[in-house]
Order: sequence, then structure tokens, then C-alpha cells
Amino acid sequence: MSGFPSPEAVVEEQLQAYNRKDLPAWLATYAPDARQYEHPATLLAKGHEELGARAQVRFREPNLHARLLQRSVMGNVVVDHELISRTFAEGSGTLETVAIYEVQAGKIQSASFITGQKTLD
Repeated sequence: MSGFPSPEAVVEEQLQAYNRKDLPAWLATYAPDARQYEHPATLLAKGHEELGARAQVRFREPNLHARLLQRSVMGNVVVDHELISRTFAEGSGTLETVAIYEVQAGKIQSASFITGQKTLD
């Protein structure tokens, strides 16, 4: 036993903190040097400062909520298929996203996002 929570538990905590818009709890699920990418390799943010700044803007959206549609786990990789409610410049709507998380030592080391088309309400 490693003493760390399972990769699935870490990603679930991240999802719950995201939906609560709890920035400290959300950041706590990420390694200090974690990176987020637009799949496959476009860097969006690295480290807690950049991750936090990016999330802080998102957390201001009044209807922000990620609904888990499906989760797959293979070793330290967790793949979530989500439907995210957001507030876009054009109005509120949803966005389908696949997030690929790599978890090491109980923290998300990297997250890569594949984003579908947004649908306005």
C-alpha cells in the first residue's frame, strides 16, 4: 500500500472541489509543478500559480458545473468524460470535455483536455 489515495479518489476530489468552486481544495489535488494541456501538447498552465489564476476566472462563472458522464481508470491514468455547464460570452450553455489525468504520489501531475463543441442554452 502506497499511503496515497488512489488516482480515482484524487480525480474525484478534484471534480468535487471544482463543482464547489473551492480553489484551495481544487489546487490541493494538483502537484505544485502540475501542467494542464489542450490535448495533445498545447500547454495551458503550469504550476499552482498559473493553474490557480486560470481556475479563478472559471470559478467566477455562476452556472459552472461539471457532470461526470463516464470515468475509466488504468493504473495512474484517469479519463473523465464530462458535460460542463458554463457561461460563455454568448450566454450560458454546455461543453463536452474529455479530461486525461496522470496521478503520481496522490497528486495530479498533468491534465490534458479534449474539448467538444459548445452548445448554447
